[in-house]
Amino acid sequence: MYWVNKSIHLFNRLRRQLLTLLAVIGPGIIVMVADNDAGGISTYAVTGSKFGFNFLWIFFILIPMVYYVQEMTMRLGAVTKRGHAQSVFEGFGPFWGWFSVCDLALINWLTLITEYIGMMEAMSIFGIPPGITFIVVSLVMMAIVMSGKYWTFEKLTLLFCMFNLAFIPAALWAMKMPDAPSWGAVGKGFIFPEFPGGLTGEVIFMIMANIGTTITPWQIVFQQSAVVDKGMDVKDIKFGKWDTAFGSVFTCMVAIFIIIATGAAFYYHKPSPIVIEDAKQTADAFTPLMGEWARRLFAIGLFDAGFLGALCISLSTSWAMGEVFGWAHSLNKSVREAPWFYVAYLGLLLSAGGVVLIPGAPLIQITMYVQVVAVTLLPACLIFLIILSNDKPLMGEYANTRWQNFANVSIAALVIVMSTLYAVTSLFPNLLTKGS
Repeated sequence: MYWVNKSIHLFNRLRRQLLTLLAVIGPGIIVMVADNDAGGISTYAVTGSKFGFNFLWIFFILIPMVYYVQEMTMRLGAVTKRGHAQSVFEGFGPFWGWFSVCDLALINWLTLITEYIGMMEAMSIFGIPPGITFIVVSLVMMAIVMSGKYWTFEKLTLLFCMFNLAFIPAALWAMKMPDAPSWGAVGKGFIFPEFPGGLTGEVIFMIMANIGTTITPWQIVFQQSAVVDKGMDVKDIKFGKWDTAFGSVFTCMVAIFIIIATGAAFYYHKPSPIVIEDAKQTADAFTPLMGEWARRLFAIGLFDAGFLGALCISLSTSWAMGEVFGWAHSLNKSVREAPWFYVAYLGLLLSAGGVVLIPGAPLIQITMYVQVVAVTLLPACLIFLIILSNDKPLMGEYANTRWQNFANVSIAALVIVMSTLYAVTSLFPNLLTKGS
């Protein structure tokens, strides 16, 4: 009888923990999956076409990087009940507060442009004009955020996250092509990458672009504000860590499959590699190699990536602006209760999407360089986050541990080093090249 009662007790305990986990899950997964946005898809596609599998090793670094940064963000939001912009204003004063918000607004607006680029290019594959895509997508996103409940937004967004899995069958399909390399080549890319030209400016640029599309300032702002809007508390931190960890692995796994798909199809293509410049070219290039279905599958994944990215990036900006200007800034409030929050959201969508409709706009250059701009602006955001997370009066027992500080300071140092290397190799292109 004792063992029966104990078993029932353990079962009920596990059941309660599982229900709590399911209730907490959301912000971490959404922010990570949305990070595989249209710009990110283009970056990974270009990486695979130019370098094959030789950049897969970077995900051994990126998975823990993105987890430690976002876990710190989640913990800060759960303890302080404040969004990131408000935390910076209160912790560092108006000067650094405005610097942080202006920094965020600029990079978010530029990144939002890349999301519209991806969505319009994806829908053009199905014969839908860019103008129609712009109008319909903007209306749908407004409808989602105006639902009046954070929980409604979260459930709908988690549903869209599932479409990110479309890139996995695309990769498996590409690896079955007649000229495709073996899975052993994939393993080699994780462990023994090859860069015949050495650490060139192009290699450093691609490293920065991959870091910049995996860890961005808007993610920090979005997850902290989402944690606050959802009402998470210190008791939810343990489950918030699981939410963040799962999202970190999921987003990097999808990125890996994108690189595998484009590397197998284009880099190892016989008789010569196919070099692409953006995600739409990727979808178009799949057609003669793998058929129309592969092209459409990639287009669906690209549209979903741009949609999720646009939804979350514009929302993170609106949250930050609401915190700074003192507006009501919650998805749990109606348009009547928080008018400026929704006006700011709509303004971001219309202005960013409008840029994409300008004839002759340098869309490919914008897509690639946004990722690099993001990683050069990231150190300031990381430093604010690390200092706030070490504030004992603010965080109490939930302040950073010694190991967390080691990990997060190392991440910030790596980002600063990569930014510096990129600047140096831009000025002296042959400095780090073999044989120079």
